[in-house]
Amino acid sequence: MTETEFWRLVKRDTADQDQQSLADNLKQGLNELSNEELAAFDKYFSQQMRKAYLWSLWGAAYIVTGCDSEYEFAEFRCFLISLGQEWFEKVLLDPDALGLLPQWPEKDGYAYPFVDEYDLIAGQLFEQRTGDELPFVPSGQASPQGKKFSHKKKQLKATYPQLSQRFPF
Repeated sequence: MTETEFWRLVKRDTADQDQQSLADNLKQGLNELSNEELAAFDKYFSQQMRKAYLWSLWGAAYIVTGCDSEYEFAEFRCFLISLGQEWFEKVLLDPDALGLLPQWPEKDGYAYPFVDEYDLIAGQLFEQRTGDELPFVPSGQASPQGKKFSHKKKQLKATYPQLSQRFPF
């Protein structure tokens, strides 16, 4: 599994795909892989989840959705990965760049940047095929890297000006 192959499999075709379409598209692509490639994909996915386990990204998720749980933050990171390599890397460097994302998935009229259990698809396919589980690869440390974001509106606006403008409190 190369980096290019990984990103080809997770890249969203269109900005308006819903969670189910994203999962179905990934599942379809992963079905074509061998068991060894599935394991390599899963490991690479976990590595990307770890890269994104940053307080600065959690602060961005907080502005957009009020994200306040580990589970929500994991699903937010899955969303970031689903955007593809270019957006993922841009947002790792500058989480406020998410304010420039042209279109956000929505639920009930609100931004919904979560992809539920996207990180589990490769493992589920592997288990269906072999009856065995893939080795556990943690997708984060004990706590996110970096300095914890401030919940104060003034500080959030200063740290994330583009997101604060697009998603006012």
